Amino acid sequence: MEDIIQIKYALDTFYFLICGALVMWMAAGFSMLEAGLVRSKNTTEILTKNVALYAISCTMYLLCGYSIMYGGSEGGVLPDAWFGLLGADNTTESVLAAAAADPDNYSYYSGSSDFFFQVVFVATAMSIVSGAVAERMKLWTFLAFAVVMTGFIYPMQGMWKWGGGFLNEAGFLDFAGSGVVHMTGAAGALAGVLLLGARKGKYGKQGQINAIPGANLPLATLGTFILWMGWFGFNGGSELIVSNISEANAVAQIFVNTNAAACGGLLAALTIARLMYGKADLTMALNGALAGLVAITAEPLTPTAGQATLIGGLGGLLVVFSIVSLDKLKIDDPVGAISVHGVVGIWGLIAVCFTNSDASLMAQLMGIGVIFAWVFGMSLIVWAILKAAFGIRVSEEAEYEGIDISECGVEAYPEFTQQ
Repeated sequence: MEDIIQIKYALDTFYFLICGALVMWMAAGFSMLEAGLVRSKNTTEILTKNVALYAISCTMYLLCGYSIMYGGSEGGVLPDAWFGLLGADNTTESVLAAAAADPDNYSYYSGSSDFFFQVVFVATAMSIVSGAVAERMKLWTFLAFAVVMTGFIYPMQGMWKWGGGFLNEAGFLDFAGSGVVHMTGAAGALAGVLLLGARKGKYGKQGQINAIPGANLPLATLGTFILWMGWFGFNGGSELIVSNISEANAVAQIFVNTNAAACGGLLAALTIARLMYGKADLTMALNGALAGLVAITAEPLTPTAGQATLIGGLGGLLVVFSIVSLDKLKIDDPVGAISVHGVVGIWGLIAVCFTNSDASLMAQLMGIGVIFAWVFGMSLIVWAILKAAFGIRVSEEAEYEGIDISECGVEAYPEFTQQ
């Protein structure tokens, strides 16, 4: 019996770590997607933001974020611990004793593997902000916001759901983070974009909307495929264990549904863009795939594969209309992050009610309202303080020349620069 317990523990720990590594690889996906959708003169800066925000996210979550998120009391609002929750890992003796005391409810995996899996989720939320504020924000101001976002804003709302807080007690369901991760990132991004303003030349004086094409669509496509692959760890790892028949079947269903939703989102976005514009719009197709993935993240287990395709497909339709609508409102989001992760994140949380009998629409709406209000409100305050203290936008000259030079001092494509 002891051998079986140890094998289960090792298998589930290994599965958790591999899924965490897949989610970490999504950082590369966001980097490539964003680098492909901005102009070449801003590529180095956005890549710098992505690697730096990952390091900041991991450091802040280690220092205090994990303690805040998982140091709360059942049904609570504030955490009981703010620092130092990450301590000694499980021992063989402690796991065997827990299994003997309660065979159906003991720790299946290393506590360190849980931390690693959670920390890469934080970086994902912060990466969403990066794309929305691209091409005109100061690098160091963005990184200062990342410190507060990953060390305090994100963990607090995460504690309310995944840490057993009052949203969890109220019956709010969010399996892998359509709200806790994706809508959170979008809400923080929206607050920044509203204070930052649009890129120069994006909107004309007569109300016209000017397209600003990205520099490298092959790179953006590669980034989307990397994100698609990483999402199997994002959703699959959230099942937590894989070491028995029912859990293994659940993980397999999650993988199938995740893939089906992405396909549904891409096909829907590609089709509606063709009907609207008469052309196959690659950027809409890419965002459609991501929208499908966001939509299914709140509940990737209970739908059938067909239902998952429909949930993703509706997400793909929503993202196209949302991107168009935000442009009409002169909310400039170079990569469509607010639409993909925010608008579709809300849809994903509502869609839970159609496939999970335990879901309550009122609880879902409560969760949406609370998370959005907290993250948007706190982010707006932090962005406003940073704007007043240091400024958040680069100069017009720097924006015209490209912020690679002003912020990083090096260009991503120097061979294309006229000497």
